[in-house]
Amino acid sequence: MKLLLHTCCAPCSVQCVETLRAGDIRPDLFWYNPNIHPYTEYRSRRDTLVKFAGDEGLTLNLEDEYGLRSFIAGVYGVNESGGGRSRCAYCYRTRLEKTAAFAAEHGYEYFSTTLLISPYQKHDLVRGIGEEAAARYGVQFFYRDFRPGFRAGQKQARERGLYMQKYCGCIFSEEERYLNNG
Repeated sequence: MKLLLHTCCAPCSVQCVETLRAGDIRPDLFWYNPNIHPYTEYRSRRDTLVKFAGDEGLTLNLEDEYGLRSFIAGVYGVNESGGGRSRCAYCYRTRLEKTAAFAAEHGYEYFSTTLLISPYQKHDLVRGIGEEAAARYGVQFFYRDFRPGFRAGQKQARERGLYMQKYCGCIFSEEERYLNNG
């Protein structure tokens, strides 16, 4: 199986990669995260993933686009409480559409995402958007609920000394994290 795994960060990748390898799947990684802000956070997550991929002997495809302005423009005016649209849906769609397009262009049969490991993400929304992107680009979305391995993956990431972020990535989630936690 030729699988492209969208990666939001190295800590979330650890257990996803281990789980896939246990099933005889060796994924190639794909970095496309224009949602991560500020730039220092983006760079820390990207650079940690580059090191992780090298340490694991994994192929890493980098779409290295720091997208502050495009991300803000994309979510500007989105009403979180109505209409079925949210900044999270925009964020997932942006990344999974790009992943599906890359997968189709480069001969991958399947794609998936490390977003499926986080208990903090909107799991059903990620899955739905992944399946829509798969249909649009003629590849298959490989669904796996990686959440049971979340805590073990975080522990492994800490033990390996990987950079551990404190919020999902976008400037709005950073604001919420620090406003809610002092």
